[in-house]
Amino acid sequence: MGARVSVKQVVVVEDAARMPDLMGSNDEVMRVIERAFPSVQILVRGNEITFSGDEGDVAAAAGAVQELRSVMAAGVPLTPQVARESVRMLSGARGVAAAAAAGATGESGRPVSVLSRSILSTRGRTIRPKTEGQAAYVQAIESHTITFGIGPAGTGKTYLAMAQAVAALQAKKVNRIVLTRPAVEAGERLGFLPGGLNEKIDPYLRPLYDALHDMVDPESIPRLMEAGTIEVAPLAYMRGRTLNDAFVILDEAQNTTQEQMKMFLTRLGFGSTMVVTGDVTQVDLPGGTKSGLRTSREILTGIDDIAICELSAQDVVRHRLVSDIITAYAKADESRGPRGGGQQRRFKEERS
Repeated sequence: MGARVSVKQVVVVEDAARMPDLMGSNDEVMRVIERAFPSVQILVRGNEITFSGDEGDVAAAAGAVQELRSVMAAGVPLTPQVARESVRMLSGARGVAAAAAAGATGESGRPVSVLSRSILSTRGRTIRPKTEGQAAYVQAIESHTITFGIGPAGTGKTYLAMAQAVAALQAKKVNRIVLTRPAVEAGERLGFLPGGLNEKIDPYLRPLYDALHDMVDPESIPRLMEAGTIEVAPLAYMRGRTLNDAFVILDEAQNTTQEQMKMFLTRLGFGSTMVVTGDVTQVDLPGGTKSGLRTSREILTGIDDIAICELSAQDVVRHRLVSDIITAYAKADESRGPRGGGQQRRFKEERS
């Protein structure tokens, strides 16, 4: 084994005014780099960042910072999460040093290509995928008629699908958006709940309304709903319909029965796109009832124009602890034996 070579490399940030953005609030972005490469000593002075240590590790750390500069130049605000995902993508895909050597080749696997992709610009901000898995999910929605987004809470399954729906409506690719969820806690027997129709269904559909309000001017939502351009309804209200020229999202699909899932999928009409989201580890159906989401994942694999995108704890975009909690529970489940519902960090594009 050859001797380890200690080197020093300096990265100069020509625009010194961008240094605070590159460092992050309270230097949090640079701390992510330090934690990712603990054997590298990083010294920041003015607009120069000096890396000292083993040759390979120094090249990797410097390459990660250069990539973050590219991400920042593409208009993406740098956060600790963006830094962690960039480092993970670089080291996981082909190694940070190889990425640095690739330079500005514009290859699609680079973090700058994934993280700078814009889905929807609305209300003064831009909605983008924040992880490699989310980017694959967005691409699947754009290129398939039916897409399944399966993964734990916080992975952006519903939010990104909603952004795609609003973008498609704005681009006139569809004439309307249909959002639906199973009201499983009420067994969909909404008549037994107190209040009028809106009061009955509101608790089950509120998360969809919340996401919608992030992307559409709240004052225009009642008008759009009255015109039928946007419809939010329980899954039971989909029966007997054919949905043409629509972007249809079924949320919390793990709580559908096999019959309900089949009913929903066969509502597909011409010119429509369907996205089905859910977490197969969070099924609230009565004991012995098999989730329609789990069944459809088994039955529909291999059918042309259907994509199955599975997200994992690595794609969680909430507080960092959410990802750690999901990972801890997954390990506990594995230690108790297979249950058939675990998550995989896998993207499968079911298209010939």
